[in-house]
Amino acid sequence: MYEQISGNIWRSRALILLFVAFFAAIGYVFARVEHNILIMPLAIVVAVVMTVGSFYYSDKIVLASMRARPAEASEFPHFVNSVEALALAAGLPVPTPYVIDDPAPNAFATGRDPEHAVICATTGLINMMDRQELEGVIAHEMSHVKNYDIRFMMLVAVMVGAIALMADWFWWSGRLGGFRSRDDEGGGQLQMLWFVIGIALAILAPISAMLIQAAISRRREYLADASGAMLTRFPEGLANALEKIEKDPEPLSSANKATAHLFISNPLREHGGSLNSLFDTHPPLEDRIERLREM
Repeated sequence: MYEQISGNIWRSRALILLFVAFFAAIGYVFARVEHNILIMPLAIVVAVVMTVGSFYYSDKIVLASMRARPAEASEFPHFVNSVEALALAAGLPVPTPYVIDDPAPNAFATGRDPEHAVICATTGLINMMDRQELEGVIAHEMSHVKNYDIRFMMLVAVMVGAIALMADWFWWSGRLGGFRSRDDEGGGQLQMLWFVIGIALAILAPISAMLIQAAISRRREYLADASGAMLTRFPEGLANALEKIEKDPEPLSSANKATAHLFISNPLREHGGSLNSLFDTHPPLEDRIERLREM
C-alpha cells in the first residue's frame, strides 16, 4: 500500500510537469503565429490572475454553486463529531463541516490548505450511512485535505481552464482574420506551418488537458481511499459506503461538470463506453471497493 501511495504521488507530479510544459508550448506557438512577443507574457499574466483568484475564492464559489450550508452540531451531530474526531486523529485543524440538502449520497472536500479546508456531505449520505461508513467517507475526504489534493486539484482545474481559454482565443482570432501571411517575416510557408500547428493545438489542447486532469483525479481517488482506510484502521467502512453509493441511482441535482471531480463518486451518474471512460474523473467504484477489501 505504501508503494502505491508513493507511486501515485510521483506519477501525479510527472503529469503536472508535462501539463505545464504543454501550456508553455501552446503560448509559444501562439506568439509565433501572431508575431507578437506580448502574447506569451499576457498568457502568463492571465494564468497567474486565474490561479490567484481561484486560490483564495474557489472554495466559496464551489459551496455557493452547490447551495451548501454550514452543518450545525445540533442538526447533524454524528457528522460534525466525526469530522472533529478524525481531524484530531489525522493531526489536522478541524475542517468546517458543510451540508447539501440533497437525497443523493455524496461528499467532497475543498479549500486552499488544511487551515482553510471544508468537508461537505449531502443529507442523503448522512442519513444513509451508519457511523463506521460515515467515518470512512469523512476519512477519505480528510485524506484529500492532508495530502493537499484540495489545492492540487484546484490548480489543475485552473490550468485546464487557462489552456481552454487560450485555445479558444487562438481559434477565434484565426476565424476573424488575425492570421495573415507576413512576407517580411520570412515568407508564407513558415507562417503556414506555424498556423497549422496552432490550429492543431487549439483543437487538441483542451482535449489533452481534460485527459490529464481525469488521469490525475483518478489516481488521487485511489490514494485518498488508501489513506482514509489507514486513518480509520477499518477499510470495510469505506468499502461498504462506496457500495451504498454505487447502488443509489440518484444524480446530485446541483452538480455540474466543473465540480464533479471534487466528489467521492461521480455525482452526475454518467456511464459510457471506453471513450467516455477516458474522461471519467473517478475510477470504477467496484475497483475501489475491491482494492479496499484487499487491504
